[in-house]
Amino acid sequence: MAVMFCGHGDIVYDDKVKQDLIFEITKQIGNGETEFLLGGYGNFDILAAKLVKTIKEKNPNIKSTLVLPYFDRQYDLDLYDDTVYPALENIPKRFAILKRNEYMVDTSSTIIAYVLHNWGGAAKTLNYAVKKNKTIINIAKK
Repeated sequence: MAVMFCGHGDIVYDDKVKQDLIFEITKQIGNGETEFLLGGYGNFDILAAKLVKTIKEKNPNIKSTLVLPYFDRQYDLDLYDDTVYPALENIPKRFAILKRNEYMVDTSSTIIAYVLHNWGGAAKTLNYAVKKNKTIINIAKK
C-alpha cells in the first residue's frame, strides 16, 4: 500500500503546516511506507511533492508517484519519480479528478490531508477515504 495526499488547492500555508507535513511524511517512512501518491494540483499537492522530494535525499528508497487524471495537461515531472494513469479513458473528463482520487484512496493505506471544510473535491475525497476505512491524518485539525 501507499500513502496519498489530499488537500485544498488554494491553501495558504505557513511554517507550521510545512513542519507538520514533514513530521507526518517522516513518520510514515519510519512505519515502513515507501510509496507516496500525489495528485499534482494546487498548493497542498505541490507542497507535499516538494517535501517528499527533499526528504527523499536522506531516504532514497522512497518513491514519489504522480497519479494523472488527464493526458492533455503539462506537469512538472521533476518533482516525481514516476507517473501512473489509472484506467480513466472511458470516464467523462469532468469526473476524471474525482475518479483519480478514488483510485488513489483505493490503493493507499494512509491519507495525509489538509482539509478545513466539508465541501469541494478534497472533502469528497476525504469522505470517500472514511467510507473505505483508511487511516486519515488531517494536519489541518492539529
